[in-house]
Amino acid sequence: MIQTVIFDMDGVIVDTEPVHHYAYQQHFKELNIEVSPEMYASFTGNSTKNIYQKLKDRYEIPFEIEVLVHTKRDFFNEAFDKKEDLFLLEGVENLIKDLHQNGIQLILASSSSKVTIERIFNRFNLHHYFTHIVSGEDFPNSKPHPAIFEHAASLSVAPKQNCIVIEDSTNGIKAAKAAGIYCIGYDSVNSKLQDYSLADIVISKFDELSYERIKSINS
Repeated sequence: MIQTVIFDMDGVIVDTEPVHHYAYQQHFKELNIEVSPEMYASFTGNSTKNIYQKLKDRYEIPFEIEVLVHTKRDFFNEAFDKKEDLFLLEGVENLIKDLHQNGIQLILASSSSKVTIERIFNRFNLHHYFTHIVSGEDFPNSKPHPAIFEHAASLSVAPKQNCIVIEDSTNGIKAAKAAGIYCIGYDSVNSKLQDYSLADIVISKFDELSYERIKSINS
């Protein structure tokens, strides 16, 4: 029986992609580089650090990775604090409460920085639902590398055979499967240019999931 659900954050719990997109685009303009929509989509699920490493490999950018990360984070934080129409994705709060009330352990495994995760968790009062928060900034390799999910599963009260991951990105799904964990792909209206073919099941709305359905999953 499933005992632990590992949630991605961006695109699963909250759609911060418009804020991230704005922050990156402002920074790209400042750096005088052009990033195609296809290249930008390929970054989904990667940590900010790894994204800028890829950009430095492709473009002549004279700044260190940490400087680039902090500059983008400043753009993000300013936009995040000003954005009033930022909400949890439809149905996810009910699912989180349903799982938590029925004794399912919840773990967050997000490529976002700890600072960004804290801003979102504080804004939406999510801390008391999750036993652990795992940030991608603590790992040298981003999704699709399985390290973040392997670590999240190690924090579970159960073996990884009794864990599932909920992900919305190609890289995240690949990472979950590479870690040997059952993966639910969330194909929402916010998802763009993502491949869900490796997911064990795919949903388009969170009301398709419940404690009763999840506990019966044979991973």
